[in-house]
Amino acid sequence: MLVRIDQEKCCGAGSCVLAAPDVFDQRDEDGIVVLLDARPPAGLHQAVRDAAAVCPASAIRLEQV
Repeated sequence: MLVRIDQEKCCGAGSCVLAAPDVFDQRDEDGIVVLLDARPPAGLHQAVRDAAAVCPASAIRLEQV
């Protein structure tokens, strides 16, 4: 799995961080998403899919590699 984020779309809701804190974080100054692991291990794939599904701005894109 390859995770891509679009910081321009991000609204800072933090849903991704709640769903997958090992993969996503937020900038302190504005809450915009920060990608911690673009190629998370298989054990985190479901959490990352959940994060993408709950993102209100659709700022997370997943690719199968």
